[in-house]
Amino acid sequence: MLQLCIMKIHNFSAGPCILPDEVLQEAAGAVQNFNGLGLSLIEISHRSKDFVAVMDEARELVKELLQLPERFDVLFLQGGASLGFYTAAMNFLPEDGKAAYIDTGTWSNKAIKEAKHLGDIDVLGSSKDTNYNHIPSFNGIDPSCAFMHYTSNNTIFGTQFKGTPDVQVPLISDMSSDIFSRTFDPNPFHLIYAGAQKNMGPAGTVMYAFDREALGKTGRTIPSYMDLAVHASKDSMFNTPPVFPVYVTMLTLRWMKSMGGVAAMQQRNEAKSKLIYDEIDRNPLFEGHATVDSRSHMNATFRLLDAAHADRFDALWTDAGISGLKGHRSVGGYRASMYNALPLESVQVLVDAMQALEQKS
Repeated sequence: MLQLCIMKIHNFSAGPCILPDEVLQEAAGAVQNFNGLGLSLIEISHRSKDFVAVMDEARELVKELLQLPERFDVLFLQGGASLGFYTAAMNFLPEDGKAAYIDTGTWSNKAIKEAKHLGDIDVLGSSKDTNYNHIPSFNGIDPSCAFMHYTSNNTIFGTQFKGTPDVQVPLISDMSSDIFSRTFDPNPFHLIYAGAQKNMGPAGTVMYAFDREALGKTGRTIPSYMDLAVHASKDSMFNTPPVFPVYVTMLTLRWMKSMGGVAAMQQRNEAKSKLIYDEIDRNPLFEGHATVDSRSHMNATFRLLDAAHADRFDALWTDAGISGLKGHRSVGGYRASMYNALPLESVQVLVDAMQALEQKS
């Protein structure tokens, strides 16, 4: 019997993300025959007890892994973080109210744009003038602000908040690209939202974790689909949910738990980012885009100092089985996205290619 040798691909894609092999295998099986029903996961009713159990487990795993307070509820909805930008302001910014935002890149800028439709937005800081290569500092915050919104990690520019901002108003955060990658205290937050396609599962669903006690205080009438309280009252089943993305997310959350939870993910991610950043700083052919104090553990952005080496380097990493390394057009160069499921060995393969280029130059 002929056996095909399939080359290992090292997936550095910025999103949709790499997923654990065991998750992919189980998900593939469920598409053929889910829970022994003789039916595919994607053709059963979302109201069936089998899928209701999936949704319930996914929501409970989020609460467990993030150690959310009892007052928090969890939903899996659609529209991605792009709809979340408006949903966040719709549910937590009072009519004629004010909120503070930090501008750290493309996605935070889009969040600011959407929020301005609903109230007075105070942009406390921005790093736009340096092509978003650092997390900007800011001085104080108006205590009348309903909340402060920030994007915790910036995939395009490779920057990340090193901790939770210490402010005297509630926090809202788009954590799409670093959710479940490190531990944090959820107590200061009114809302955490994240598209699944970075660290949780395939594109198609967005997770909302929010303080239910903070809802219903905007003074505005919220359309049903935009109202988080409506979705919570229906256990995230107000309309037909994205069945497959929720199921794969549940499997990924199970995997995270089996690996030791978020604290274990953080250790893995810190080891991977140290390996790549140590090489960027050591190797005379490369430089990083983000300032050292703002570097992301999820997305390392870097470039060649001499573009004449580009063809040779591109051939080296391509031949090594690396995929998804090209940087975003806003930054250029390269971007190594190192989400939870990416093994350390893949980062070592990239480092080896960087060192091989140095030796041949």
